[in-house]
Amino acid sequence: MDNILIIVIVAIVALAIGAAIAFLINNSLLKSRTDGIINQAHNDAKKITDEANVKAEKTALEGREKYNKYKTEFETQVNQRNQKLMQAEQRAKQREEQLARQQSELQRAKQSAEQSREALDKQKEALEEQRHELDKVILRQQEQLETISGLSAAEAKEQLINSLKDEARTNAMSYVNDIMEEAKMNANKEAKKIVIQTIQRVASEAAIENSVTVFNIDSDEVKGRIIGREGRNIRALEAATGVEIIVDDTPEAIVLSSFDPVRREIARLALHQLVTDGRIHPARIEEVVAKVKKQVEEEIVETGRRTTIDLGVHGLHADLIRLIGKMKYRSSYGQNLLQHARETANLCAVMASELGLNSKKAKRAGLLHDIGKVSDEEPELPHAILGMKIAEKYKEKPEICNAIGAHHDEIEMETLLAPIVQACDAISGARPGARREIVEAYIKRLNDLEKLPLSYPGVIKTYAIQAGRELRVIVGADKIDDKQTETLSAEIAKKIQDEMTYPGQVKITVIRETRAVSFAK
Repeated sequence: MDNILIIVIVAIVALAIGAAIAFLINNSLLKSRTDGIINQAHNDAKKITDEANVKAEKTALEGREKYNKYKTEFETQVNQRNQKLMQAEQRAKQREEQLARQQSELQRAKQSAEQSREALDKQKEALEEQRHELDKVILRQQEQLETISGLSAAEAKEQLINSLKDEARTNAMSYVNDIMEEAKMNANKEAKKIVIQTIQRVASEAAIENSVTVFNIDSDEVKGRIIGREGRNIRALEAATGVEIIVDDTPEAIVLSSFDPVRREIARLALHQLVTDGRIHPARIEEVVAKVKKQVEEEIVETGRRTTIDLGVHGLHADLIRLIGKMKYRSSYGQNLLQHARETANLCAVMASELGLNSKKAKRAGLLHDIGKVSDEEPELPHAILGMKIAEKYKEKPEICNAIGAHHDEIEMETLLAPIVQACDAISGARPGARREIVEAYIKRLNDLEKLPLSYPGVIKTYAIQAGRELRVIVGADKIDDKQTETLSAEIAKKIQDEMTYPGQVKITVIRETRAVSFAK
């Protein structure tokens, strides 16, 4: 409608302008033009008016359509809100009804609980009355029993308890004895089975070694060259190697004597190179011995490395590998120490597997158990303790160190590896032919060891066990007290140390026991 008004106003203004212009122009000249302009203005105004009417009708139609659309949407939203309100009212009404029912049920439950409590109170009162009556009856019966038996209730109770204790103790002792006997039988059987199977699965050749080495030569003429002018060559060789070289009338042979197999091996190799080369004089001897020492040291390390690879023992310190290789040139009672260590390691692995233990740790402990015998320091310590200290120095695990130190009972065994290593060490060393010792001398030494403590008062019996490594002395309990047993043990140890010659060390154990024997008839 505003557009129509604007158009009308524009048209009126145009007419006014046209009238003014017509008025100003000559009436005669402009009359026709004025009429044309006026007609044109009327036509334009009509056209504009028609267009304005069309636009106004169109705008009005669009306005009505939008109005109807908005009205429909609004009515839809209102209806939806009304429906939601009605649903909310219905839910609230249902909730209110549910709460009313629950309140009613709670009220009934409360009433029922009150009734039950009243009933329980009545039952409790009745039970209290019955308990009082029962106590009175028990008291009367107890008084009657005390009158009949002549014992009070406490005395009768104590007698009954003592009787039950004695019976239970007797039954328990019998049961425990049966279990102990059965366990001992089974334990001995299983232990023998495991040891026999272990020995059968690990078989190695016996190796007997001597403290001398025979160096063979092609002719006796070489002996003179080895001795040299005024014996200077042989003196230089002995000084460089630390080995005694015996050149005697033995045909085509020279004897190398030393307690150290490494030195003997160095002397043998040096002699071989000198004789092969033909140049034998003090300067050449020192040069060859120095070269051979380096070769032997490399051979020791290589032997240790091959041994650990063959046994599957990994992660050892380089110094421990060197000590293992050094075992090749050491013997114990004629048994090669490296072969003994390898055999002990394999025995430990088999026995640990049979017992369900860690076979790798057992093999490691078995291989290292005698490293104290080849220590470079050689202090005044038993080889087991020295080996344990070496293993601790190179960060071996505590159970490995304990097994090394305890395999001759110098320290207390703390793990199951220790008795396994001890048993396998004994198995390897005790095989027939493994170690060399004259039987008569061995028996005589054990007899002397057993006879020596018998000169002390109070000693009843003596037993040499563990191949002479331990001496057990049985004394009379009525002749020697506990304090005197300690003194006796120290005195016997000092006497053995002063008067006897023996390998390793001997453990003296003095046993004093009191026995009480009774017979059930």
